[in-house]
Amino acid sequence: MTQPARREVIASDADPVGEAHRDVDPVAAADEERDEAGLRPRSLDEFVGQPQLTEHLRIVLEAARRRRQPADHLLFAGPPGLGKTSLAGIVAAEMGVGLRITTGPVLVRTGDLAAILTDLQEGDVLFIDEIHRTHRAVEEVLYSAMEDFKLDILIGKGPTARSLRLDLPHFTLVGATTRTGLVAGPLRDRFGFVGRLDHYGADDLERIVLRSAGILGVAIDPEGARRIAERSRGTPRIANRLLRRVRDYAEVRADGVVTAEAAVEGLEVFGVDELGLDKVDRAILDVLCRRFSGRPVGLTTLAQSVGEEPDTIEDAYEPYLLQQGLLLRTPRGRVAAPRAWAHLGLVPVEPPLL
Repeated sequence: MTQPARREVIASDADPVGEAHRDVDPVAAADEERDEAGLRPRSLDEFVGQPQLTEHLRIVLEAARRRRQPADHLLFAGPPGLGKTSLAGIVAAEMGVGLRITTGPVLVRTGDLAAILTDLQEGDVLFIDEIHRTHRAVEEVLYSAMEDFKLDILIGKGPTARSLRLDLPHFTLVGATTRTGLVAGPLRDRFGFVGRLDHYGADDLERIVLRSAGILGVAIDPEGARRIAERSRGTPRIANRLLRRVRDYAEVRADGVVTAEAAVEGLEVFGVDELGLDKVDRAILDVLCRRFSGRPVGLTTLAQSVGEEPDTIEDAYEPYLLQQGLLLRTPRGRVAAPRAWAHLGLVPVEPPLL
């Protein structure tokens, strides 16, 4: 049976790269956003990596299709750039239904959510990115909508106010969050499936780079793709961004082919080293090793030393440095690990304090 054409409506624009701390040229950002949308996989067969999650999702969607019912509500959790938005689009495409996209921070009033819910068609997918940032009053409206497909609204004010319950079409809510712990328990419990996305290995990222290069028409060899994959911090979004920058370098400074040599040279020109660290990452390590000589440093002091906000350091940079064994968090503050000293070519002044 032929599935109906997918209908996609964007209710609000989310941050396309999840990195608001970076200075981005508006024209370049718009071009990259269009490129990124074109690089998104459109089916589970095209989705690379996360094998356990995709297998579970395949079973959930196939079971729903066989019952001729909308899929159960789904919650995807994990760091930015791993494919949560792509999976929401895949759910809609696999079910052959429309997709409506919004974000938690823009749902300030219950009327905002009511307008979106009442505009859904039977079986549609509603995707809420950063769902943990949804306003509490709006979140409570979601409870009955998810469980009973009813919308409770209050008409009027004061003694004359009355409650009205509207029927909603059966729909699938897909939520995405970078902080599972901030999703309220009652909301989290209403999702029928919770999937966790993990960082990708170099092999999967290499496949993603080669696929993206084919879509973008970039001439690349496997070794060039491997170099990009190894410096992508386990994140497909970063891999695609680095691919575009290396493509630019190869077109301007080389013969247009992304070889291993061109990839390494291009990434170094754009400040990405062999561990995937950028200028701010190295500045953090430099402050810990050189300026404070290995002593523990508080988050606020560290942020001021590198000219960033504490939240940006904690959310955007620190997790990767911790994963790579370059940074230690102690009760007294942040400390550079031995690997950080070695990466900077320095001899530790004193052993790291634990």
